[in-house]
Amino acid sequence: MDRQLRRAPDAEWVLMYRLGLSRKRIAELVRAEPATVGYHLVIARRRDPELEAAHLTAAGTKSSPSPASLARMDEIIAWISAEHRFPRDRSEDKGEQSVARWLSDRRREAAGGTLHPAYRDGLAGMSGWAENPRAAADDARWHDRLAQLADFRAGGNDWPRHRNYASDLEHTLGVWVHAQRQKRRRGELDTEKIRLLHDTVPGWQTGRTRGRPGRR
Repeated sequence: MDRQLRRAPDAEWVLMYRLGLSRKRIAELVRAEPATVGYHLVIARRRDPELEAAHLTAAGTKSSPSPASLARMDEIIAWISAEHRFPRDRSEDKGEQSVARWLSDRRREAAGGTLHPAYRDGLAGMSGWAENPRAAADDARWHDRLAQLADFRAGGNDWPRHRNYASDLEHTLGVWVHAQRQKRRRGELDTEKIRLLHDTVPGWQTGRTRGRPGRR
């Protein structure tokens, strides 16, 4: 088992993130998978609600958007407000394509933790702007579920059940881990996610032993 994974969150990785480095850059420097670094950062952010703000502030000190860039942001916000929708990257209109590309870049920065505070504050009034594409939100949710499952097991609980569950949390985690097992059997689960599951919650594929009472 990876020693660092057993000690999540890794203190060095968290410090690098606090100093403004993105998840991708940290992964490059420590020669780890971005998904692994992301898992550690999910744990760290849950334990320290101020970590994200510190990261964004540090990242923002490196290079501030130019007046022209901020003016471009205002134009895009105005476009979205006027159209009452987000731009489509496959639109036949080249102007809309340009707006879509700009917004896609900001979404990518937000997902990687490198979005400048000026953009973050400016776009804050457009609810849901960073939730597209859906894949980014799904990936973040996956890592959060893994962290919740690790906490659930660390609390002395047996594997969560998706049937005959004792709480809403157990049901949520039971459905999630059941889905991961099914995807693994069908060969549909990403290799890195399989490794994270093995390292973070060993025995996840086997689950409860039939006839054995759950641990309390």
